[in-house]
Amino acid sequence: MCTAEDRRVRRTLAIVLMLSGILLTSVTPANAGEPRQRVLSVLSFNIHHAQGTDDVLDLARVAGVIRDSGADVVGLQEVDRHYSARSEWADQAAELAGMLGYHVVFGANIDRDPPAAGSPRIQYGTAILSRYPVTAWENTHLFRSPNQEQRGLLHAVLDVHGVAVHVYDTHLAASSQVDRLEQTRQITELIGGTTPAVLVGDLNALPEAPEIATLNTAFTDAWPASGKGAGATYPAEAPDRRIDYIYASRSVSPLVTRVLDGDPAASDHLPLMSRLLVRH
Repeated sequence: MCTAEDRRVRRTLAIVLMLSGILLTSVTPANAGEPRQRVLSVLSFNIHHAQGTDDVLDLARVAGVIRDSGADVVGLQEVDRHYSARSEWADQAAELAGMLGYHVVFGANIDRDPPAAGSPRIQYGTAILSRYPVTAWENTHLFRSPNQEQRGLLHAVLDVHGVAVHVYDTHLAASSQVDRLEQTRQITELIGGTTPAVLVGDLNALPEAPEIATLNTAFTDAWPASGKGAGATYPAEAPDRRIDYIYASRSVSPLVTRVLDGDPAASDHLPLMSRLLVRH
């Protein structure tokens, strides 16, 4: 037998179900078109061919800094590949990838014939380490004045759970602003509207420099967007200059950016780390 109380409960339940249906139909279409989001941890680190400020060559120490950071993606500068006795002729990019279990690509900006036939080529440049598979990559040499060292822009496309994320790594001229100005113009042109994209590197320029202004017109500088303090990364043991950068394209938002100072003896630069929200 259906009592008055039973009928009241049934009416209340029917109203709740009806309202739930209204809410679901009004929210679901709006959410369906919204982009998905992922957080990616990116590190930029000039490793000085693994020679620390104590003059000790220690690639395992560099690997420890990267491991402790927990970074998903790492852009390295000043990486030796069978370069010379200074780094014991090691393939530093491959050895770091092996120690850490990362995928790796290497961009040779200096590329010389070996001292003996059959030996590996003498190379020096940049490298990208990634927890995620690399589906494509290329290294583009940038403008160079006759008396300057060759620099490049290393580009890797990562498969981040089915999303193509573009990572760029560079190391600009150390002693020529003329070169840096042209290099940043080239970089801006090469990346263009590619997104989601991240640019990392040792830019050898302070934030107020005109070459940095060129990049600021096209990308978001992660430090002022999500860092605290000066953001100085060089020299490692008493940093007073911000010359290492992480930039984000549109659809990438810096959440938190930090200078990592846990082991300042590992290199002459401190690594720069940013957690980025990638929308796709």
